[in-house]
Amino acid sequence: MTESVVLASASAPQFDLGEARVDLAAALRWAHRFGLSEGVDNHFSMAVPDDDGVIRGKRFLINPYGWHWSEITASSLALCDENGNVLTGDNEIEDSAFFIHSRIHANLPNAIVVLHTHMPYTTALTLLDDTRLEMVEQNALLFDGRIAYDNSYGGLALDCEEGDRIAAAMGEHSILMMANHGVAVSGASVALAFNDLYYLERAAMFQVLARSTGRPFRMIPDEVVARTRRQVDEELPKLAHRHFTALKRMLDRQEPDYRN
Repeated sequence: MTESVVLASASAPQFDLGEARVDLAAALRWAHRFGLSEGVDNHFSMAVPDDDGVIRGKRFLINPYGWHWSEITASSLALCDENGNVLTGDNEIEDSAFFIHSRIHANLPNAIVVLHTHMPYTTALTLLDDTRLEMVEQNALLFDGRIAYDNSYGGLALDCEEGDRIAAAMGEHSILMMANHGVAVSGASVALAFNDLYYLERAAMFQVLARSTGRPFRMIPDEVVARTRRQVDEELPKLAHRHFTALKRMLDRQEPDYRN
């Protein structure tokens, strides 16, 4: 990795590992509620600082192996190092979870949070030859220029080589559509990444439904796409904050044990 992220400064709040655990647990619970999970598979992770307060992609939180997302709690999340050692707790992590997430965190310093799912509609698009999320609908326009496409399926990610290949395919983009597989969404915070995950699946759902009619898309003029992209740059962080804050309020009322 060529750079690191300094989390603490005079103008920025200190990193709160406890709150990070709560946010990641909330995201996993809501992913299940929204139908974005798959058994006890798929993984959400968040890079955390080293002892000097700098994120170098060497330590990260991740959901533990064998736990259903509906039962995840803040304390059940595993804190791992770059070698796959669990630093706190007794829970284990799945091999493919380690090789995908550790290599993305190590290679892509902006990928603080990485959410990998096989969510239905987005994954459906990855099964179609040379298919892209088309910029033909408002939710899709949230992702203009932000999606990379991996056109090769490399099998189960059970070694660093496959993890590095996935990270390279993502590159400077925040989202990777993984051929014949699923999606990886990254972001600077759980709120930003989860908001993207939610609206990406909505956009994919609309496009799968529209494609099922056999009719052509109604295209949006390029100048409107460009103007909307500028608007999104300003509005998206506010939307993500409002959305995720509301989701946590609901979870606090309905499933407060996620904070345990």
